[in-house]
Amino acid sequence: MLALRKSLYRILETSAGKRRGISLIFNLILIGIITLNAIAIVLHTVPEYNLRFARLFYDFEVFSVGFFTIEYLLRLWVCVENEKYHHPFWGRLRYMFSTSAIIDFLAIFPFYFSLFATDLAIVRILRLFRIFRLFRISRYSHAFRLIQSVVSDKKEELVLSTILVVFMLIIVSSIMYYVEHNAQPDKFSSIPATMWWGVTAMTTVGYGDIHPITPLGKFLGGIAAIVGIGLFALPTGILVSGFNEHIRVHKGGHSRQRCPHCGKEI
Repeated sequence: MLALRKSLYRILETSAGKRRGISLIFNLILIGIITLNAIAIVLHTVPEYNLRFARLFYDFEVFSVGFFTIEYLLRLWVCVENEKYHHPFWGRLRYMFSTSAIIDFLAIFPFYFSLFATDLAIVRILRLFRIFRLFRISRYSHAFRLIQSVVSDKKEELVLSTILVVFMLIIVSSIMYYVEHNAQPDKFSSIPATMWWGVTAMTTVGYGDIHPITPLGKFLGGIAAIVGIGLFALPTGILVSGFNEHIRVHKGGHSRQRCPHCGKEI
């Protein structure tokens, strides 16, 4: 059993060693099934396709859930081969709460829950979780892994820039509320209601459903739009910088070093 578990671990979780060919084939099959699931979820919402191929959609859903359930249980069984989850009980429990395992669980949970649920509204909402199957491709795609690495490396900068955007949104919306409330009490009825205008103004979307009419309000709205362009460009610049660093390191073939004091890559 131990030899079988090690072999399955190499197939499911790695693509190196003697099982590389089998692992590659399995990964390709898995990516194919996930892709077909995404197509099925989209086409299922088209009324004429749903009526015509309802049985096919259901049969494919049952097959997919069965396949993903077996795969999930196998991953849960072989995860102890990883040093991070080596304990037979606590290791598996820790694995169950890892990001990849949670995504795997959310991909199959709605189907089993719908078998016992009687509230159709809840069932429809839970069916939306089937889209989580798309996120499973991330573990097999270098592009997705690159995105995860960039976000992880730049998380502090991204959090700070997000906090700055939120602070500016609150400040601009608060000022606009006091400027426009008397002129448009129905539109700018409160600061939370005004924050909807703040979001559309700072992102330069401008739906037009709520907008200032006083001269001071229009001036403030213009300032908010200009400031918003700069603020929302901050996360973009941070991510672009992170991508450039990772791509440069990847192409250069140099291993990244970490600072012994703060642990950040240098």
